[in-house]
Amino acid sequence: MAVTITRLPEHVANQIAAGEVVQRPASVVKELLENAVDAGATDLQLVIKDSGKTLIQLIDNGSGMSAEDAQACFERHATSKIHQAEDLFKLHTKGFRGEALASIAAVAQVSLKTRTADDEVGTEVKIAGSEITEVSECVTPVGTVLSVKNLFFNIPARRNFLKSNPVELRHIIDEFHRVALAHPELAFSLHSNDSLLFSLPKSNLKQRITGIFGAKTKERLVPVSEETDVVSVSGFVIKPEYAKKSRGDQFFFVNDRFIKSSYLHHAVTAAFEGLLRDKTVPGYFLFLKVPTDSIDINIHPTKTEIKFDDDHTIYAMLQASVKHSLGQFNVAPVLDFNRDETLDTPYDMNQASPKMPKVAVDPTFNPFKEKPAASRSNYQRLQQHQPSWEALYTQVDPGDIKTDLEEITLESREVSGSFFESEQEQSQLPSMQLFGKYLASPTKGGLLLVHQRRAHQRVLYEDFLRRMGSEAANSQALLFPLTLELDAKQRALLQEVSEGMTHLGFEMSFEEQVSLTAIPTSVQAEQVGAVVENLLADLSADVPELSFSANDALAKSMAKSLSVHSGSKMNQDEQQHMINQLFACKDAAVSPFGKPTFKIITNTEIDNKF
Repeated sequence: MAVTITRLPEHVANQIAAGEVVQRPASVVKELLENAVDAGATDLQLVIKDSGKTLIQLIDNGSGMSAEDAQACFERHATSKIHQAEDLFKLHTKGFRGEALASIAAVAQVSLKTRTADDEVGTEVKIAGSEITEVSECVTPVGTVLSVKNLFFNIPARRNFLKSNPVELRHIIDEFHRVALAHPELAFSLHSNDSLLFSLPKSNLKQRITGIFGAKTKERLVPVSEETDVVSVSGFVIKPEYAKKSRGDQFFFVNDRFIKSSYLHHAVTAAFEGLLRDKTVPGYFLFLKVPTDSIDINIHPTKTEIKFDDDHTIYAMLQASVKHSLGQFNVAPVLDFNRDETLDTPYDMNQASPKMPKVAVDPTFNPFKEKPAASRSNYQRLQQHQPSWEALYTQVDPGDIKTDLEEITLESREVSGSFFESEQEQSQLPSMQLFGKYLASPTKGGLLLVHQRRAHQRVLYEDFLRRMGSEAANSQALLFPLTLELDAKQRALLQEVSEGMTHLGFEMSFEEQVSLTAIPTSVQAEQVGAVVENLLADLSADVPELSFSANDALAKSMAKSLSVHSGSKMNQDEQQHMINQLFACKDAAVSPFGKPTFKIITNTEIDNKF
């Protein structure tokens, strides 16, 4: 019988394992940063080129490795964090996956330079596709320099599945934020394509949050602190008035490890009940400390989900801690039992006895007695000299009335037995707006219903793509440049789409502050702030995932921001112009987000209603 089961070659097994560990460049960044933190580094420098597709380099001043460890760290299941299975339930470190560096080396060209404080010279190891190509001595400072080049160079199919540079850079920045927030006592820096995005010195948590998300974040933070035997909660929540529609500023850390938990998120949302605007979510930076043997962090391949032994208690404690902080700092409305000082009895009247009020009456008052002229009001004196309204009818002379009934013409309309004279008149009926949301227009075969917002999005989307494909752009210069207050992540995302914005008519400079000097003619000055805010929110969210390029994501976001909203009134000409523009588009049936723009109700469907 033929043998059907064979052992996979080592390089194939490594590539398969890399599919779990290395999903995108951000996965490599996460593993390298966590290993550097565990190595005792106090200064971590991350260098990125082409959003990690060309180069990911981490320079740290940690403990370093010996020559033997430098080669052994790339072997599968090689780790210094655990020695037996029971150690998984009492972990105090971050990176403990034994196949992390082995999986990275299987799909990239890796160079490692490392030296310990006891060694005079360091060790350099070069690996490409799981094969060690060079091991030599080198001159390097104490610590480790790990360079990952040409990710997925030997698996082109995996490389083709990577997203655009703005999307991959966003994921890298997210991973960088998570590690930097978990360890404010360490210094971090991030360079992307020779430009410095972040430079975070050693600080406390509040300063670290401000350094990442901007100086304005400082005044929006409300501290949270609660110590119990089960869990200790610390960190900050963002004031309700600054809540956003996107879920960006939401961070949970359990024992300094970033996690995602919809269960804990619901606890925080419940604490904000009644304080948030519609369709907004709270922002928070919360740290939970629990015993290591009371959690299981092995339930998810990326270790971003945790199972608690007593999750109901954690939920209740977290909700109570957040609600207590909101009330303590006068953010949440509370019952005020203090007296209003304006209603208090004056001090000098506190011992006074009440007196019965007296009513003064004039016994000589006679309402029918005529008042002297001097005591009359101006209105009464004026009325004396005015004729009464009856004089309008009694003082009319009949001889003055001259009316010729034959000269009077009355308007009349001929009654027809039909609402329309002809089919031509029926086809020329104007459109009408329904509920401030739809445009209705009769057609030869029935009734056309157009969703005005989606239709306008389709029109604007194709117009923006057309303009980005051409060289000329109509723009209007601003009398006073508009300064945008952006954090480093938002600045980096905006730079990635700056070329497409230039084709649309935006002119901006990226110096100390991002400033707009010109805007497209189709955009009003008061709309610019909302347009840029929505664009950054879309780039930070999942909208670019559905796009083919940065320009496509930009066109979609601009179309969504500038399209007419539901409830906006449109006159007859605007309605007809909108319908004509929609059916002049290449794909008029759907919006840029794949939703239908119009429906046709046939005559048969209408007849069936009756």
